[in-house]
Amino acid sequence: MPADAISSQAKLAADALGPTVVIGEILVEIMAKSRGDGFLEPIELIGPYPSGAPAIFIDQCAKIGGSAAIVASVGDDDFGRINIERLRSDGADISAISISPDYPTGSAFVRYRDDGSRDFVYNIGKSAAALLSLTAEAKALFARAGHLHVMGTAFAIPGVWEMMDHAIGVIKQRGGSVSLDPNLRKELLGHGQTRERFAKLIDVADLVLPSGDELFVAAGVEGETAAVTALFARGVTEIALKRGEHGSTFFGADGTRIDCPAFRATEVDPTGAGDCFGGAYVACRRLGMPAFKALEYANAAGARNVTMQGPMEGAASRKQLDEFIAVTPKNSTSLDTAERGQARKLED
Repeated sequence: MPADAISSQAKLAADALGPTVVIGEILVEIMAKSRGDGFLEPIELIGPYPSGAPAIFIDQCAKIGGSAAIVASVGDDDFGRINIERLRSDGADISAISISPDYPTGSAFVRYRDDGSRDFVYNIGKSAAALLSLTAEAKALFARAGHLHVMGTAFAIPGVWEMMDHAIGVIKQRGGSVSLDPNLRKELLGHGQTRERFAKLIDVADLVLPSGDELFVAAGVEGETAAVTALFARGVTEIALKRGEHGSTFFGADGTRIDCPAFRATEVDPTGAGDCFGGAYVACRRLGMPAFKALEYANAAGARNVTMQGPMEGAASRKQLDEFIAVTPKNSTSLDTAERGQARKLED
């Protein structure tokens, strides 16, 4: 059997309740070829690259296997077409992507500073990316979905909450599940009803995938142990914590903890690493993989993605991840912890 083959039984298990669905922005990303402090002078650019956190997530999810779909909007332009074609060719369901004849596809211009931090110029709010609505195609997709993945970035788009609320009700009623990547800046929690809605998402989430301190934002308390305990008390059953160069950790509601080391990778472009991690992890778990194997694939997906220019260019199939894992060393600083975690791994 090829390395990227997934047994028909596993696929049927993942697809029994329908696809994994995400709601949010689709963009193109255009980046500076040189480092600097901004866009105050003419510089050489490279792009456009397909992008948008939800699009990166669902592209990686689709490439792993199983069913994956996105609800989004693009303009009737080449930027929209390059995104749709990428998602289509990688196996994502694009039936609920609407095309606006009046607004352009969203965009992000990116420049890296000397310290590695990024400077963005976005066009989202005045683009097709912000025109999400509960279309007939979106309703039809939610009606057959088995899993909803929510990203904190979606809170910046008007009308998305009503769509998420509808989707959660329909999917949960069908016996489906919800995951949350709480990549939401703390200051946004004070806007309107965002804090209340974010809390509701935590209360309905089965899986939470925070990165670093996002764990504390999601839980509302400081300290790793306290935050994990608080999330489980609210009904979360699984946490996959992204730790960057220190790997990742699985926490199970039954007390199981699994640490998985990071892969050593030469960073070319860090954008999209966390989204690829999430897409790989959710897809692997829905395909029935045990937690440690899902973490390993997710770590590999994030690490492989940063080795390529462009936020979605490193999204990988299972075969490509197997090849990456086979030849890429892991960070020795976390190997002992990971080996202890693997010995305690959850066997599903």
